[in-house]
Amino acid sequence: MTESTPTTAVLVVDMQNDTVHADGAYASFGAAENATSQNVIANIGTLLGAARESGVPVFHSRIVVYPLPGVGGQNAPVFRMLAPDTFKIGTWGAAIVDELQPQGDEILLDRTRMSVFNGTEIDHLLRNLGVSRLIVVGAWTNMAVEHTVRDAADHGYEVTIVSDGTSSLSADWQRAALEYALTNIATIADTVTVAAELRS
Repeated sequence: MTESTPTTAVLVVDMQNDTVHADGAYASFGAAENATSQNVIANIGTLLGAARESGVPVFHSRIVVYPLPGVGGQNAPVFRMLAPDTFKIGTWGAAIVDELQPQGDEILLDRTRMSVFNGTEIDHLLRNLGVSRLIVVGAWTNMAVEHTVRDAADHGYEVTIVSDGTSSLSADWQRAALEYALTNIATIADTVTVAAELRS
């Protein structure tokens, strides 16, 4: 590893049509409205632009549902909520929104669990790159993002969560995650601040 090897990476969580698009499966629950109020797609686009300009590694992860009934689990309400008609692998709903498609050598990791650290090999990939700080953006803030941020911290990473680069099903859920649940787990910063750090 050379001195110029990045020690920071960006992780984009579940920016899928079903999570944030106006025609997605959870739009009627408020997901698309909250994403729009946060300007989350454009803000994440700004952060990805800054990361790509600076050579900072970018990872994407999405949650998927496989067609075999029950394979995703029935043990928790959140898994029952995802199946059987949302996030189906190979469908438009499971796809990353057009504006935030992975580019170049960016890696897309599929999973069936809430946390990216529980459901993929991301820990090994980050360590192989010498990454010690992780910037996390995506949806939903109080679910997959929160699970991932907590696990990242437990794995020893310094975590920054971008307040307006995340969204949830409602403003209340967003506040609950950012103002209460994650205050002692991660640094919370906005897009302008984090984009400037990436470019520096």
